[in-house]
Amino acid sequence: MYEGLRKELYHAHIMLEKYNLVEYTSGNVSVKINEHILIKPSGIPYDELTPNDFVAVNMKGDIVEGNKRPSVDTATHLYIYRHRADIGCVIHTHSPYASSFAILGESLPVYSTAQADVFGIEIPVTKYAAVGTEAIGEAALAVMNKAGAVLLNHHGVLVVGKDISETLRKAIFLEEVAKIAYFARTMGKPQALNEDEIFRLYEFHHKHYGQTK
Repeated sequence: MYEGLRKELYHAHIMLEKYNLVEYTSGNVSVKINEHILIKPSGIPYDELTPNDFVAVNMKGDIVEGNKRPSVDTATHLYIYRHRADIGCVIHTHSPYASSFAILGESLPVYSTAQADVFGIEIPVTKYAAVGTEAIGEAALAVMNKAGAVLLNHHGVLVVGKDISETLRKAIFLEEVAKIAYFARTMGKPQALNEDEIFRLYEFHHKHYGQTK
């Protein structure tokens, strides 16, 4: 079941590791298909992962296909899908630069044009919530803005989107802009971009960047 999506989901996990957003067994990607989600199995190292390992569960969390235990973050993913019909993919990482802001309990201001382009707004930080529960999903949705990305207090990163491709792009760019912000703050005291300029950059990027389909 879902053979094509399994391959796409597998590729997304490999890309997370390629861009240093995860290590060994950490992090996960899920995708929603009708009333099911596919999600990474718990505790499987990336170099052992295969497309057939992903677990299909229903919206109650019951396994409908797969012989492995789903990610311990499954409850978090399911909470988000149940409360946001527009979301088709959820990515959770412990990407180090973005997670540094999360551990400090700080949002990520729009210091760079790159952040303005892709996200158009600061990346908010959640209140602290227990790992492996719906509470993280609830905390994430409580602060989530149009960026579709949040910093999980004392934990890591959660990014959402309409599909795997869009969500993966956000996860990769979030770590890039967090890294830039980290270095800027070690060198001095960066100032956030003007809100009008942030809006202009975001609108221009989303109208003109990339190829027409």
